[in-house]
Amino acid sequence: MKLFALNASRDFGEKVAISLGVALDAHEERKFEDGEHKARPLVSVRGEDVYIVQSLHGGPDQSPNDKLCRLLFYIGTMKENGASRVTAVIPYLAYARKDRQTKSRDPVTTRYVAQLLEAVGTDCVVTMEVHNIVAFQNAFRCQTIHLDTCRLFSNVAAKIAGDGPVVVASPDPGGVKRAQLFREALETSLGRPVGSAFMEKRRSAGVVSGNLLVGEVRGANVLIVDDLIASGGTMTRAASACREAGAQATYAFAAHGLFTGSAATTIKHPDLAKLFIADTVPPFRLDAQTLASHVEIISAAPLFAETIRRLHAGGSINDLLEGRS
Repeated sequence: MKLFALNASRDFGEKVAISLGVALDAHEERKFEDGEHKARPLVSVRGEDVYIVQSLHGGPDQSPNDKLCRLLFYIGTMKENGASRVTAVIPYLAYARKDRQTKSRDPVTTRYVAQLLEAVGTDCVVTMEVHNIVAFQNAFRCQTIHLDTCRLFSNVAAKIAGDGPVVVASPDPGGVKRAQLFREALETSLGRPVGSAFMEKRRSAGVVSGNLLVGEVRGANVLIVDDLIASGGTMTRAASACREAGAQATYAFAAHGLFTGSAATTIKHPDLAKLFIADTVPPFRLDAQTLASHVEIISAAPLFAETIRRLHAGGSINDLLEGRS
C-alpha cells in the first residue's frame, strides 16, 4: 500500500496514517510563478495499491477548484507511473450539493466531478456524507464508498439521549433518509424506540422559507442531523422550531463544518445547545473561544483508515458500513 496526502490535507492524512500504523509516503509539490503547479511521488508506485487523501473544501490558501485540479493531476501521475489501483480518499466532496437541475439550464456538478475523476483513471472514490447519496452513486461508474456519521457520532448521541425521551430530526425534507438511518442506529445502540421529526424548508434565489415542524418533540432531547453546516441558518432555524414546540434541548450533528458567512454568530444561538462535527473540514473560520464553547470535533480519520485497510486487504466494506466488525 502507498498512502499519500496532498499538502492541503496533510493534517487529516497524518491522522489516517497514524490510525493505520503507517507513515505517509513522500511526495513533492511545487508552485510556479504563473500559478501553475505540479506534484509527484518521491517513491515508486509501479504495481502499487495507492490511496490519495485530499479534502475538497475551500480554505485560506486554496479554493475547491485548486484542490480538485491538484487531486486530478496527482491521480493521473499515479496512473502514468504504473499504479495498479488508485483510490481517491475525499473526506469532503466539493460540488455535491448541486446534484440535479432545480432551475432551467442548471448545471449538475456532481456528475461533472465524477466524470473528471474517472477521466484521469480513478479506480475508487471514498467520501463521507454527501448531500444526496443516490445522486452520488448514480454519478460515478467507478467504485464508490460512502461513509455516514451514524457510527462516528453514536457514542455521543447515546450519551445525550440518556434515559429520557429522544428525537432525531432532519432540518429539511431532503435529509429525512439520513436522519432515519441515524435514528435506527441510535435505536439499536439504546435498545429502545427513538422519535423522528423533520422541518419544512423551501429555498428560492437564496431565500429560505417554510416553518412547519412535523413530529412530536415535547419534553425530548432533539438531535438535528445534516450533512454539513455552512452559515448555520438551517440548523438554528430547526433548533428554534423544536424549542418552540417544547423540546427540552436541541443538539446539532453535521459531518462537515464549513462555517461560512455569519456562522460564527449563528451557532451561538441559545436554542442550540451544542454542535458536533467531524474533522473532514478544519474549522479555520471559527475563533478558539467559539470552538471551545459551542463545537465538539470528532475525528473521522479512524473510520477512513479502517475503510482503507479493508479495501487494501480485500475485507468486507459492507460489514464496516453496517456497523459489524
